[in-house]
Formats: sequence, C-alpha cells, structure tokens
Amino acid sequence: MRGAENGPVPAVRVRAVSDVDDELRGELLSCWTDVSNAGGAVGFVPPVTQDDVAPMLDRLIEGVRSGRDVLALLTVDDAPAGFATLVGSLSPLRRHWGTVLRVQVHPSYQGQGLGRALMGGVHEIARGLGWEFVHLTARGGTGVDAFYRGLGYTEHGRLPGAIRVGPGDDRDEIVLACRLGPRPE
Repeated sequence: MRGAENGPVPAVRVRAVSDVDDELRGELLSCWTDVSNAGGAVGFVPPVTQDDVAPMLDRLIEGVRSGRDVLALLTVDDAPAGFATLVGSLSPLRRHWGTVLRVQVHPSYQGQGLGRALMGGVHEIARGLGWEFVHLTARGGTGVDAFYRGLGYTEHGRLPGAIRVGPGDDRDEIVLACRLGPRPE
C-alpha cells in the first residue's frame, strides 16, 4: 500500500510482550535513553546515559518476566518505536484497575500520531486483561496532560511539587484516569 506522496504506509502495531530478550532489551534501553535526552518526562532529566537508565529498565523487565506486568510494544514496520508498561493491582478490590507507566515514543517517530496509536494499543491490552479503568501520572509543565485529556483521561488531582527536575524547579505530578468500560463480549 502506498501513501499519497510519502511512499509506503508503515505498518504500525502495538502488542503485549511477556518476555524481553537481549535484543529487545537493547532497543528499549536505547529508546528510553533517547526519549529522556530529548526531554521526555519518563523518569529522568537529561542528560542521561544508558547506564543511568538500565537499572530502571531491568526492574521493568523483571516485572514483565514475572507475569506481574505487561509491556505494550509499539512497532513500525516490525521495528520497536516505543513502549509503555501496564501494571495491575495485587488487591482483589482493584483488579478492574490498572496503572500505565513509562509511555514513550522514540524521538525519531514523533509527530506521526504514534503516541495516540500506542495508547490505543495500551487500552486494548488493558481491556483484554479485564480492566475497566487505567490511570497514569504526568509531569506538570510539559503539556503532556493535554495529550492524555484528548484520549479521554480526566484529571483527578495534583501532588504539588512532587517532581524535582532541578534546583528550584519542582513540578506537580498530575494524576489522570480513563474509564475504558467493560471488556467487549
């Protein structure tokens, strides 16, 4: 299939991943480092190195391998382009809720609607897990909360100054949630 003037239309896919091999780990590490250094609010403040990011990535992978968490992998023409993690609750009272962490699209793919595609895939995976709601947090001052509002998220609070990005630069942590509805039958 070809686009109007831009060549072939890329194949965009989001899939749940339950195991991360060394090659995929390397791709995720590069992505997270590059997103962080491009100013993405995904747990770090630039500049960071892969050595800075690796311990957090390895904890994320441990959760995925244990079956506790799910990696939502965004690919473009089968090449990793971004990811997010879905974390369920251990409480039997909250099994219909999940948390979305580390949402990111590699900077080389920015501006192509892939953040929206990634979150659509995250929501489908969450529904498949039986979740009716997801929530996430966003770093204040980045404007990313407007992106999530455009996907149906509503703000449910702010933790003032909870994120310190530098001396004298404290940001609110914005708590957002989205009702997915029950899993389709």
